[in-house]
Amino acid sequence: MFDFRLKVFHTVAKRLNFTKAADELFITQPAVTKHIQEIEAFYKCKLFERNGTKIQLTHAGNTLLKYTDDIFNIYRDIEFDLAALNENVKGTIKLGASTTVAQYVLPGYLALFKEKFQDIHIELTEGNTEYIENLLTENKIDLGIVEGQSKRQHIKYTQLIKDEIVLCTNVANTAIKKSALTLSELQKLPLVVREQGSGSLEVVVAALKKENIKFSNLNVEITLESSESIKSYLIHSKSFAFLSVHSVFKELKNNELRIVDIKELNIERYFYLITQQGGTNHLKELFLKFMQNNNLKL
Repeated sequence: MFDFRLKVFHTVAKRLNFTKAADELFITQPAVTKHIQEIEAFYKCKLFERNGTKIQLTHAGNTLLKYTDDIFNIYRDIEFDLAALNENVKGTIKLGASTTVAQYVLPGYLALFKEKFQDIHIELTEGNTEYIENLLTENKIDLGIVEGQSKRQHIKYTQLIKDEIVLCTNVANTAIKKSALTLSELQKLPLVVREQGSGSLEVVVAALKKENIKFSNLNVEITLESSESIKSYLIHSKSFAFLSVHSVFKELKNNELRIVDIKELNIERYFYLITQQGGTNHLKELFLKFMQNNNLKL
């Protein structure tokens, strides 16, 4: 339906690699080059700067990328909305979400989904990542959204939304006046951590392990079972905690908490939509497509 040349450009612009774009599009690298040259000739401008084997977008290329992002988002919306009209969009979706996702990420998406599909009833169960994965394998939910890094063999993980884990403390905490700490200094701080089975804790432990820091070397002051309880504890103490940046937007805006950077430690992760390998149904597929189409719009 859409101009294939624009798809070629969009793929190259996202990958910044002609070979990877060719593999993804199932065409040859010379064909990719030919399509890009035809677009550049049509618009009378260079889209990429070439430096040996590396390429980067020109100003014109960045401008075109913005428009192709918009174009392909519109195409996805058209495909999704028209396909939905052909489905019997009634019934119940049993959804599970890990705590951070359920409290800070998912509500906006659910509101938008219900606006489109008013006859679909959603039952949401909240718990830590391990708990949600167990519910899925026991067929107690249709699909889930989790934040952990472990991958179970019989679960399909679809990368969804990017997140960052940041170290936070009370804005009035004067024990640490620096804006950035070393990994050695981190190990001396009184920390509030999530419980075992928490996806957030799992991600933090994995990131520290890469820096040769064992979880047992940390100065854990207390273990709590939700981001809300951790934030409340921080506001009334001089402790520190690793939290999803999604969970502290309000506290940062209200000047209640602040972020303390850790040198050489950047903890990024994705929230994953999880389904069982194999079986499917049209409501589950509908929700999956909806999340994939809207995960950059809220």
